Amino acid sequence: MAAATLTAAAPAQAAAHPACATPELAAGWYGDNRARLQQLIHQYGRCNPYRPSRDKPVAVFDWDNTVVKNDVGDATMFWLLRNGKIRRPADWKTTSRYLTPAAAQALATACDPLARPGTPLPTGTPEGAACADEVAAVYGTSATRTGAAAFAGWDRRTIEPAYAWLTQLLQGWTPGQVRGFAAAARTENLAAPIGTKQQVGTTTATGWVRYYDQQRDLIKNLQAAGFDVWISSASPQPVVEVWARGVGVAADHVIGIRNTTRDGKLTTHLQGCGSVADGADSMITYVDGKRCWINKEVFGVRGAAAEKVQPAARRQVFAAGDSDTDVTFLRDATALRLVLNRNKNELMCRAYDNTDGKWIVNPMFIEPKKQKTTPYPCSTTGYTGHDGTPAPVRRADTSVIPDQTDTVF
Repeated sequence: MAAATLTAAAPAQAAAHPACATPELAAGWYGDNRARLQQLIHQYGRCNPYRPSRDKPVAVFDWDNTVVKNDVGDATMFWLLRNGKIRRPADWKTTSRYLTPAAAQALATACDPLARPGTPLPTGTPEGAACADEVAAVYGTSATRTGAAAFAGWDRRTIEPAYAWLTQLLQGWTPGQVRGFAAAARTENLAAPIGTKQQVGTTTATGWVRYYDQQRDLIKNLQAAGFDVWISSASPQPVVEVWARGVGVAADHVIGIRNTTRDGKLTTHLQGCGSVADGADSMITYVDGKRCWINKEVFGVRGAAAEKVQPAARRQVFAAGDSDTDVTFLRDATALRLVLNRNKNELMCRAYDNTDGKWIVNPMFIEPKKQKTTPYPCSTTGYTGHDGTPAPVRRADTSVIPDQTDTVF
């Protein structure tokens, strides 16, 4: 990968501000990634009198599998099912505008006889196991237990209906109650040994989560250097708020999937962004939706303009992610983009192509992926279009990125 040169301002800063100490990152990074990140801090941190902007530089991190190993949305869903905290809707079709009739019927058959509308389903009991299995299947595989498609008709660049569905199934609870559920799931998953499986219905699921020490250290040092650090996640807002406290990021710097509320309780509808109104349920913190929500919440851009690339001065200087769901907000970062390699096609195509020298790739810090044995299909099917059609991955100038070999693992 080509290396971009950031202007290291350490000597100048030391002469001008002898009492200002630039934070130093801990070890544990791949290759020269620590040095590249340290250089970013030197150039944009508060100790450099010649830094590019007087404003606080913005850094944005994805959450699941970027700051932590595994997924806090999954951890919450499994906790909800094990503890019987999903309220039965009067009609399953109201929980997602993308839910198929086949999925709605499968959920009604498995779950409706167990509880009255509005009351919690006993999914943690033997009699509720089939209901737990159906919910887990729809959420985890986007299909029913019999293999029928669970969702249809969504824009693949602005929403993932299964992710949104977890947030929508929190309907009827207050945000504070959901934070309590998330805190209980967090305690269990942090205490469980690495590799733990938990029983959910009649099946097993991942039962542990860990913070990445290196990311916790990076966030701490970016904040100490004067960066404005945000989290952008496709897990529910109250859930990520709870987990983000563990790395020193306050709730007002978390952007997760956000429900609308009625009488203080969460509804099945979602807050909108850009040209998407509240309740339209089609623009979450997912791929292009992450750009919209970051522009809206971090930079104060309103209306349809939030869906567009902003001038460099109104964009994050640093971004970190692990998945194709992060590719748009990573591309918007103006100085450095950190990718944790999970073998995701579009993201790795862009990171390895690295035309502007601003991408750095790191293996996952816990249980890294093995080297992908075949090239990433950048020139053919690495990109997923709005309607789900695969296509080549293209650079900003529309040229096609050639297939890339996996080299950082």
